[in-house]
Amino acid sequence: MIKKNLMVGQSGGPSSAINATLAGVISAASASDKVDRILGTFHGIEGVLRENTIDLTGFSELDKLAATPAMALGSCRFKLPSDQSDPVYRQILQKLMEWNVGWFLYIGGNDSMDTVRKLSEYCQEQKRLNPALDVPVIFGLPKTIDNDLSGCDHTPGYGSAARYLAVTMQELIRDTAIYALPSVTIVEIMGRNAGWLTLAAGLPRFMGGAKPDIIAIPEVPFDEEAFLSKIRALHRQTHSVIVAVSEGIKDKNGEYVGSSSKSGAVDVFGHVYLSGVGKYLEQLIKHKIGCKVRSIELNLMQRCSAHLASQADLTESFGIGAYGTRQALSGVTGRMAVILRKFGPDGKYEPYYGCEDIEKCANYEKLVPEKWFDLEDPKVQREILAYIQPLTKGAAPQFTDEYGNPDYINWLQYSSAEGQVHAARLP
Repeated sequence: MIKKNLMVGQSGGPSSAINATLAGVISAASASDKVDRILGTFHGIEGVLRENTIDLTGFSELDKLAATPAMALGSCRFKLPSDQSDPVYRQILQKLMEWNVGWFLYIGGNDSMDTVRKLSEYCQEQKRLNPALDVPVIFGLPKTIDNDLSGCDHTPGYGSAARYLAVTMQELIRDTAIYALPSVTIVEIMGRNAGWLTLAAGLPRFMGGAKPDIIAIPEVPFDEEAFLSKIRALHRQTHSVIVAVSEGIKDKNGEYVGSSSKSGAVDVFGHVYLSGVGKYLEQLIKHKIGCKVRSIELNLMQRCSAHLASQADLTESFGIGAYGTRQALSGVTGRMAVILRKFGPDGKYEPYYGCEDIEKCANYEKLVPEKWFDLEDPKVQREILAYIQPLTKGAAPQFTDEYGNPDYINWLQYSSAEGQVHAARLP
């Protein structure tokens, strides 16, 4: 048997679980007699173009890697051109074939799966034009804390971010309750078009508590006057009002709330940079109601808080990495591994893995379903709780030094901004 190399990269935003998926890839690839070397590409597809890679063959600290937050191989925001006659496609394929890569696995979210789709289509077209050409398998592995990737029940990374938000909200509820003064605390949570993370911040209420008092998601049009009226009514019942709000909430016209205060800048994929809705609502309440008010933008903390990572999330993330690798090694290409759910004989949640055509995943958003829009409905609250809670179960293990400080994998120290570090080896 002629062995080939397996290459893996990471792209998009970081999470507490994406390295667990990478650990699953390394585990399954190491166990296969088809794989010669395991190569990691630094900073996603850019690392292929710059020959900025690392040899991971024989790496064994998989538990520590799985517990390391963010992206051990780094990331990029590189958008492949729509025109596949662009020279960049030929450059990528030439590099992969030059390095004897038989399988290229890409871990990421929606935009990363767009890269998988385009690269897979290009490779298959080249194979059609030249049947003797030995093109690599191209395979996608999902990741996004936003939980908005189509084709799957939920995404790796969401469970840990949800756990962080639920715990943080519990702490804020207690912090803001100590003074008998009318106040409003606005917690701004990530979520451009989908409110999955904000639903997670609502877990303390869905578990039977009273707070957060108001939960606003992008899928439901936001009415400023109704919002202010609700706060006034709540202040007749409680001194401390807590609001959980998605950064991407929109008004009835589909405009981002507070859009006049945003820069309007977009990234390479055309996404508007969002932030500031919490501060906008803070000023609105201060002007219209005049009570004590503060806004808290959780920002990056909700993405990579490994100290609150979910063990269930890390276990599933490792599992989907291993499953997807085995699928790729069997020749499956142009697909994305997905996590699905079923319920055992005892009614308990059971995850399982499958594959979906990349065309059905890339560039499609999974939004909060309309049946969950009425967040005051106890039945809806129970359904959301049943959906999210299994994903947040268990505290993930921590690796620490002799002083109790976090001890993480740090491969990026071997990366070069200038590139040309092909197959740097671990010490």
